[in-house]
Amino acid sequence: MLAISFFSLFLTIVLLQLSSGALGPLDALSGIELGFTTAQIGLLGSAHFIGFFLGCWWCPRLIGIIGHSRAFAAFASAGTIGILGHVLIFDAMAWTLLRILSGMCVAGCITVVEVWLQSKVSNATRGRTLGVYRVVDMAGGMLAQLMIGVLDPGSYVSYALLAIVCSASLLPLVLTRIPQPETPTRQRLRPMLVVRTSPMAMAGVFVAGLTTACIRMVGPVYGQQIGLAQDQIGYFLAAFILGGAIGQYPVGWLADRYDRRNVLVSLSLAAVACCMLILALQTGGIAIVFLTTILFGILTYPIYSVAAAHANDFAEPSAIVELNASLLFFFAVGAILSPLFGSLLIDSYGASAMFVFIGAVHCALGILGIARMAWRPTPSVRTKYVYVPRTSFQIGRLLRRNRNGHKPSGHGGE
Repeated sequence: MLAISFFSLFLTIVLLQLSSGALGPLDALSGIELGFTTAQIGLLGSAHFIGFFLGCWWCPRLIGIIGHSRAFAAFASAGTIGILGHVLIFDAMAWTLLRILSGMCVAGCITVVEVWLQSKVSNATRGRTLGVYRVVDMAGGMLAQLMIGVLDPGSYVSYALLAIVCSASLLPLVLTRIPQPETPTRQRLRPMLVVRTSPMAMAGVFVAGLTTACIRMVGPVYGQQIGLAQDQIGYFLAAFILGGAIGQYPVGWLADRYDRRNVLVSLSLAAVACCMLILALQTGGIAIVFLTTILFGILTYPIYSVAAAHANDFAEPSAIVELNASLLFFFAVGAILSPLFGSLLIDSYGASAMFVFIGAVHCALGILGIARMAWRPTPSVRTKYVYVPRTSFQIGRLLRRNRNGHKPSGHGGE
């Protein structure tokens, strides 16, 4: 029965990922088809992350009022409305409001799922559960990008299909006998906690938000302008996530053995070089674009998890959950700003401006890391690196007991 319960929760996550993950690039391509400006397309991406932040903040409070199942149903309904509303009115500002609903949906629903997972796992099953969760999170996101190859931009059928998938996420929870967990205690959102604990970690997750959101939400515009076909844009977006999945183990191995600021600086400066490589080879064909984007994902996707591990090195055990919520807050701030700013740059300077922008912020992160290493010594005991999904403010509760302190086995870097 426990295995069935976990399967239901993971199936729910996959369905949510497919509906919300495909909506972003579909909206971008539909916006191009309908004559939206590049800035308006970027605004749609920013609206998604505004909704994401609101869903993360509001869901635990709503659970306390109406319970887990009803909260999940409310957010899933909001997501379905947000998707179907696209075919009722073809207006950029209306779509912006609808994207706030869809962003709230994925954050709120996954918050409920993570609370359920937290109540189901024990210390014996936590590691395996997190491992499956990582695979499900990455695989769902990658499959969502590949769906772009079969979805017709601006079509009623495309949006109806995503709405059906979103509504279907209700079924695994409704049709199984999963007892509702206890209502989670409301954690305070304290953004200054991470600023006081580790400014470097704050900058790392902020840059991760800038990078991830720009690729996911504005990447289709970039792909279209450099001559990629619709299905190739899906491969381009999926390659970024695939690279992120590949990079987790080697980057985690390095982050557990060396000063994490060294790892962050190395990743950032390598990402700058990768951006230059992408710009130099962006007209070299889909194979070159695919390979350079995989490399870019390897170098940039793990930055959030490295930054989170670095922040946890300096945190009191009692503050870990609130610290991870604060990290996700700064990720969301970067993700809100990035699509709009990136789209404005593309509008003004062309497609290449997107990777110039991403390269510039990674260069700034590398410089900050070098400065911080001269300012603050490396901790003698560090937490274990683990991939951190950017899903909800509740993820810290699920990860909490998986972060056991250990002494680094390599050079400390100081």
